[in-house]
Amino acid sequence: SRNLASSLLTVAWEMGGLVGFEEENSEFWRSQARKTLQAALDRKLNTNVAKNILFFLGDGMGLTTLTAARILKGQLENQPGEETVMTMDTFPNVGLAKTYSVDFQVADSAATATAYLCGVKTNLNIVGVNAAGRNGVCRTQKGNEVTSILKWAKDAGKSVGIVTTTRVQHATPAGSYAHSASRTWYSDADMPDSAKTDGCTDISFQLINNTDIDVIIGGGRKYMTPTGTKDPEYPTDYFSNGERKDGRDLIKEWQNLKTGKVAHYVWNKADFDAVDPETTDYLMALFEPGDLRYEEERDPSTDPSIIETTEKAIRILQKNPKGFFLLVEGGRIDQAHHAGRASMALHEAVAFDRAIAKGLELTEEHETLTVVMADHSQPLTFNGFPFRGNSILGKSPLWASDMLPYTTLMYGNGPGHKIVNGARPDIQSKDYIQQAAVPVDTTTHSGEDVAVLARGPMAHLFQGVNEQNYIAHAMGYAACVGADLRHCEGQTTPPLVHITLEYNKNGARAVSASAALLGNFLSVLLAITVLM
Repeated sequence: SRNLASSLLTVAWEMGGLVGFEEENSEFWRSQARKTLQAALDRKLNTNVAKNILFFLGDGMGLTTLTAARILKGQLENQPGEETVMTMDTFPNVGLAKTYSVDFQVADSAATATAYLCGVKTNLNIVGVNAAGRNGVCRTQKGNEVTSILKWAKDAGKSVGIVTTTRVQHATPAGSYAHSASRTWYSDADMPDSAKTDGCTDISFQLINNTDIDVIIGGGRKYMTPTGTKDPEYPTDYFSNGERKDGRDLIKEWQNLKTGKVAHYVWNKADFDAVDPETTDYLMALFEPGDLRYEEERDPSTDPSIIETTEKAIRILQKNPKGFFLLVEGGRIDQAHHAGRASMALHEAVAFDRAIAKGLELTEEHETLTVVMADHSQPLTFNGFPFRGNSILGKSPLWASDMLPYTTLMYGNGPGHKIVNGARPDIQSKDYIQQAAVPVDTTTHSGEDVAVLARGPMAHLFQGVNEQNYIAHAMGYAACVGADLRHCEGQTTPPLVHITLEYNKNGARAVSASAALLGNFLSVLLAITVLM
């Protein structure tokens, strides 16, 4: 097969190929490498204290997704694609993060968000609570809550915000403000009565009550309003109606909490565009009852892009002379992957990269630490010896042993495990579901390390292979927020930390083995059904 691929490539090259003839010249590559080397040699460490932190999180954006999105971005610009430079590619400091949770080799977005935002690894499906918490068990949440870097930044006097393409109550944004034994407790209607009796509150309630967040942009209207409340955009759609059983209108409550401030709630692009960042103190923008539309399905006249929402958030937050922390999530990269829709996922990733470019444009590198990473990966593979410039969403030039073509991108598992009328489905559609080796309704995540890219003050801290929970501590150190203030105090010696653990007579930490086993079993069951 390898010889066949080489022969096919030679034929394509001799027919004119898709790249310039300069690539046949050794000096082309030597010159390119010399420039890259010199840029590395000329690089100086930025040891400033970070006034601002821009944290971009690509949900499910593993290395295969990054590579494929790079190629798609170039091909959308009528280039072969492989040599394209993404905005992310320009970040000089690169490391890897281990994504496993305390209880699973392959983690979900809640456990990972708790790690990289709160600095503590935890169990699957738990958000803002340490690993002593048990999935769905409210009473294990109490006393085990952990705070995030968003809270640390707010406590330090900075402005803070979240921007997402999912609902604002979803796992990633929730990791910045909520403490919940279940990531799926979006509203009180999603909670068991026992959890309410034990004193737990839903994630939407915590959104407006836990931390004073200056900018909230995403979806999730229906979790904020009472049952039966008609949605302003889809008044005839029953599934878009409000869901809260407690009768509370959290949008109105948020507005009342901001009395005396210039606070805007908007749900459409026209009102969003009318918001003046220079005069706005607070903004809550919820553009959909649930998650936002995919970039490829978005109506630019009614729905702002992630580029536009990122810009609005930065312009509002950067008025604070003490700086800001902003979390921007490309959340639907992951959701498209779950559905086996690689085309949608890659277009989401390209839009995410453009939002990163906008963030860099609006900030100064000497005072703004910008970090880009994924929370976990997806089981996407890139294979088949395609020619240079071959459509990243197209077929391999090779055929399988069943004498049928296959796509360059496919999944290890997912809904694409199927044959239609004895053949594979048409691949010429953005809605095409990529083939998968194992049949499941929605892809699982994958457990390999994810890339961490950084630039700005103390960006050199984000190198090497680290545990994912290290990220929050490195960001906090760079900006002098949270517990470790040595950077702004001019110290580098490690602080004294006292840890007290209780042990039972067998020398093990005093945790009930039966309770832990039961909790892990329940986590497995919920992991099968929950949308990660």
